[in-house]
Amino acid sequence: MTSKKKRKKLFTEKTAGYYLVAPAMILIFLIAIWPVLQSFYFSLFDLKLNNPTKSEVHLSYDIDLERYLNNYPFLIGAIDNEIKNGNGAKELQPIKDQLQSLDKKIHSKSDISSKYDSVNDKLMNFEQVSSDLSIVEINRTMAKEYENTSEIIDNKIQKLSLKVKFSQEKKLLGLASGYGDALIQPNFIGFQHYKENLTSSRMWKAIGNTTTFTIISVFVELVLGLAIALLINKAFIGRGLIRASILIPWAIPTAVSALMWKFLYDGQNGIVAKIFADIGLVDKMEKLLVTDTGAMFSVIFSDVWKTTPYMSLLLLAGLQTIPDSLYEAASIDGAGKWKQFMKITLPLLKSSILVALLFRTLDAFRVFDLIYVLTGGGPANSTETISILAYKVMFSQTNFGDGSALSVIVFICVAIISMIYIKFLGRDLLNDR
Repeated sequence: MTSKKKRKKLFTEKTAGYYLVAPAMILIFLIAIWPVLQSFYFSLFDLKLNNPTKSEVHLSYDIDLERYLNNYPFLIGAIDNEIKNGNGAKELQPIKDQLQSLDKKIHSKSDISSKYDSVNDKLMNFEQVSSDLSIVEINRTMAKEYENTSEIIDNKIQKLSLKVKFSQEKKLLGLASGYGDALIQPNFIGFQHYKENLTSSRMWKAIGNTTTFTIISVFVELVLGLAIALLINKAFIGRGLIRASILIPWAIPTAVSALMWKFLYDGQNGIVAKIFADIGLVDKMEKLLVTDTGAMFSVIFSDVWKTTPYMSLLLLAGLQTIPDSLYEAASIDGAGKWKQFMKITLPLLKSSILVALLFRTLDAFRVFDLIYVLTGGGPANSTETISILAYKVMFSQTNFGDGSALSVIVFICVAIISMIYIKFLGRDLLNDR
């Protein structure tokens, strides 16, 4: 009886625990997991927002009746006009018959006929046509016939234009080439984007730039941040003011900070560029942002200036958890400052160092705004990170599918970095035993 009560109590506590954790898990899924899953789904399609036929996910063959009826009647009219004028009548008549035959097949389908007439009426009355009404699904056979007819007619009219002087040549050629645009083909391409990116030298260069930036900046920030944390952990006059002033660079918005450093690095008026040139770090002031090495040094220096206070703040929190009695005992035993640092401070600060390194490494690997404002990824993509590359592909080139694939690659890299930290440095932090 007692064991049953204990099991019931444990079950109740476990259930209550799940209920308490459930809201947080749902929130994490909606904010973190769901966008990644959606990006992965979009990456499987050839989505290009500047192409009307590829601006949405299409798993089947469709025809855009609005685009079709904005082309077909005018193409027939242009052909009729040339036939009446005696321009290539023998060659144009079969083309007209072929177009009309295909139009009858499209119009005769029971699931298309009503929408066909509705779209036609709306266009005649200059009314707006919704995509739900305009886009209709067709079978693969009809789609291939439409595609072949479009290519054949376009080629025939182009060849015929070299022999015959059409009265409205540009109009006829334009309508013939645009006839096939009404066909919407499935844009599912599977893992094609990943294959192209993994064999792209630009992507690997972007990952290399990101890795270089991350390793150097995080290492320098760790060393400087630890030194600053050790300093402001000591008791001295004005310690509170010093702690507050150290956090000023970190409190400045990154975009504002990057723009400020852009002025300081300016090749003509930048005071920092002038100082670097005077002490010999660069040959000339203007070379700081126009050379590969100079630009990478500039973005790393700016990031170190801004985020070192954040690193020192995290490490300071860890230092304040170490009891002073340990240092007093070590001092009595004859241990010097360096030995105290190596035997007491570093081992007990391991957890705080892990947290600081994890946060800063992930943040540095996803860097975007600092480099985008400061160099834009230049010169010659020498500071282009994987996040900036994903942004350019997705928004500048409007290649949403490829940009989504790059976003998933960024997520995978971040996940690998997290697992490495947890496995080799922080296994004791997550020990459930």
